[in-house]
Amino acid sequence: MENYLIPANTKKSQLILGFFTPVDLIIFGTGCLITIVMLLVFQDMDFSMALMVLMPALVSGFLVIPVPNYHNVLQLIMNIVTFLLGRKRYYWKGWCIRDGEE
Repeated sequence: MENYLIPANTKKSQLILGFFTPVDLIIFGTGCLITIVMLLVFQDMDFSMALMVLMPALVSGFLVIPVPNYHNVLQLIMNIVTFLLGRKRYYWKGWCIRDGEE
C-alpha cells in the first residue's frame, strides 16, 4: 500500500514565525507605535481614557491574530467583503461546442 504525505499547511513556511506576513507586522507595529506615542502624550488618565489610548494596539492586534482555517482576521474580513460586494451574476462560458448559442 502506497502512502503519500501531503503537508497540512504548505503556506505556513512562507509566513514570519509561521503566522504573520510582512503586512501583518506593519499593521501591528503601526498600531503599537501609535499607542506608545499616545501613552507618552497622555500621562494622567482614567480607565476609559486608558482604554481609548490602548485601542490602536488592540484593534491592530485583533486584525492579525491567527484564526483556524484562515490566515488571520484581516484576511477573513477581506474575503467576506469581496464576497458581499463582488459580482452576483455569473455568465456561462462553457466547454460545449455551441457555447450556449442556438
